[in-house]
Amino acid sequence: MPAVVLAQEAAGQSSLIFLVVMVAVFWLFIIRPQRTRSKRQQELVASLQVGDQVQTVGGIKGRVTSLDGDDVIIDIEQGRVRVTRRAIASRVGEGDSSSPTL
Repeated sequence: MPAVVLAQEAAGQSSLIFLVVMVAVFWLFIIRPQRTRSKRQQELVASLQVGDQVQTVGGIKGRVTSLDGDDVIIDIEQGRVRVTRRAIASRVGEGDSSSPTL
């Protein structure tokens, strides 16, 4: 009977260790990189200035002409487009290394 109890305790400990390892791997490969991307995106949006060359999430490239609260007005070839700040994916041109890779 004591051997059965020891086997059950060992199985319980190995299950707990496996669960802890899986949570650590999940955090390391999924949660942490997503937080880093999110933080870089927030920094980019906060640092937008008039005259910046940007690209939206949809692929539209243009120059920021106006910042209006949560909106950004982008000058493109055929006119102007109003988008939300969150729609800005990156800065383009000038070799800016601070743009996030999405």
